[in-house]
Amino acid sequence: MLILLYSYLFLIAFVLSLLLVPVMKKLAVRIGAVDQPSQRKVHRHSKPLLGGLAIAATLLLVIGVHLLAGALLADQQNLPAFLERIVQQRSYLGAAMPRLVAIIGGAILMVGVGLLDDLKGEKFPYQIKFVAQFIAAGWVALAGVHTSFLPLVWMNQLLSVFWIVGITNAFNLLDNMDGQSAGVAAITAAIFFSICVEQAQFFNAVLLITLIGAILGFLRYNFSPASIFMGDTGSLFLGFLLGSITLVMSYAPATAVSILPVTVIVPLLVLSVPIFDTLSVMMIRLREKRPLFVGDKRHFSHRLVELGMSQRGAVIFIYLVTLCIGVGASFLPFLPGWAVMLVLLQTVAIYAMIAILMAIGKRRHQEILKQN
Repeated sequence: MLILLYSYLFLIAFVLSLLLVPVMKKLAVRIGAVDQPSQRKVHRHSKPLLGGLAIAATLLLVIGVHLLAGALLADQQNLPAFLERIVQQRSYLGAAMPRLVAIIGGAILMVGVGLLDDLKGEKFPYQIKFVAQFIAAGWVALAGVHTSFLPLVWMNQLLSVFWIVGITNAFNLLDNMDGQSAGVAAITAAIFFSICVEQAQFFNAVLLITLIGAILGFLRYNFSPASIFMGDTGSLFLGFLLGSITLVMSYAPATAVSILPVTVIVPLLVLSVPIFDTLSVMMIRLREKRPLFVGDKRHFSHRLVELGMSQRGAVIFIYLVTLCIGVGASFLPFLPGWAVMLVLLQTVAIYAMIAILMAIGKRRHQEILKQN
């Protein structure tokens, strides 16, 4: 029965997103939320932004309408199965409401800040984005959404704030090629969804499957060649939401073979591609003594293109890396220690091969520059 409910939510979100994206495309052109080509960007023509607004609006509408319907129809008989499930878990939802409000409220704040960034472009101070991210992440942590493996509560809250802000910016930085950030977000959300279904985490699963539908509806217009970008409105929203959800998830039952530190490692591995991209590009900027917060073409995807891949091929390669590492990570809590080490070794090997490819690409690029 739950499979039917999840399928229903996915289809509703997918169709609504498909319908909203063209509306946002027209709105973006009308209000001037358009991304112009430049030397540090790969697209050659102006592209409307605000695709992320369609993703956010879809998620909020689908979740909000069904929660409201469940509350208003709580005393009714013969409710649809989905609403009946919500009514049955009203007590849990009531206890979790402060956390849900904080996560959704923080995500809405990210949409607002991202929208201002999309409208003002490079004139919008990055410091304001960071302040807003820390405020939103702090709200979430104070509402009880934080890790629990450190000895003191404030340590867990502080770590969680930096985790949420880090993942938020990782998806923002990953949004540098058609379909890349949205596709990686959809894959990671799907892996987290499968974990939630396995662990019977109903509301987390509902949130994630709705998010997947909203992202894929947008991806129909964003995959190469893209006709619209999601902008900071979308990348900040997705990063914040995924970073927050990872903190309220349970990754293994009490009977699992391994619980800690595996349950800490799982979200790190599932989200390792955006983390790897962020860390590698920051290291390059530091090494080359360039500003950390000024965009460039030194991201993971750009370096794959330098190796000879097409933009679409580079994005698909990144999808596959995300999927391979994420699927392996989802099994970690159920594996014995030696098998966990094998999965971790496999992950290290994948990134080692990528690093070797990057080094070869860099050397080839330098040789071409010398010849010219």
